[in-house]
Amino acid sequence: MTDFPGFLLNGYRAFKDDRFAREQARYRALAEHGQTPEVMVIACSDSRSAPETIFNAAPGELFVVRNVANLVPPYEPDGAHQSTSAALEFAVQSLRVRHIVVLGHGRCGGIRAALHPEAAPLSPGDFIGRWMTLLGPAADEIAADAGLTDAERQTALERASIRHSLACLRTFPFVSILEDRGRLSLHGAWFDIAHGELWTMDPATGEFSQAE
Repeated sequence: MTDFPGFLLNGYRAFKDDRFAREQARYRALAEHGQTPEVMVIACSDSRSAPETIFNAAPGELFVVRNVANLVPPYEPDGAHQSTSAALEFAVQSLRVRHIVVLGHGRCGGIRAALHPEAAPLSPGDFIGRWMTLLGPAADEIAADAGLTDAERQTALERASIRHSLACLRTFPFVSILEDRGRLSLHGAWFDIAHGELWTMDPATGEFSQAE
């Protein structure tokens, strides 16, 4: 049996001595009274784009679900194991979040695999390959655009994945009903890892602009 990673234990000790010590009352209240976050973030699993870090969030402020390429599947109550759908249902119906943010990011490996399936070490029959077929039509269209550089195609599909996930969110009845009633708002955002820039999506046009 291998030893538990030492840098994680060191990080835990630093957390316990510093942040936990400073915010002990908050953690105790969260333990006793439960969580009441107003925001759910659907983000990529990429280790460089943690929502809690990007938004400088305190414990209990964000309900986060992360998966490859920050994708939301369409509403399919088919009896299969639906991790993202289950988290969405819990956030909306149990926690009653007021906002859902789909957060994409630059240099996403899942997006690159969708654009270059011939180069990626993924089989269409395996988990990641099958997961990325959710973006199949958009990936094919962007990959075929000869007017874009490879970097531009990458960014274009990263942002298209955000718009796609927002559209899929609206296929869930408990999301669309609450949005129509003004009790739930959907948002898109994209994070540039290299420059630390956050770009937010205009809900009317689907275009992104840099946040100040």
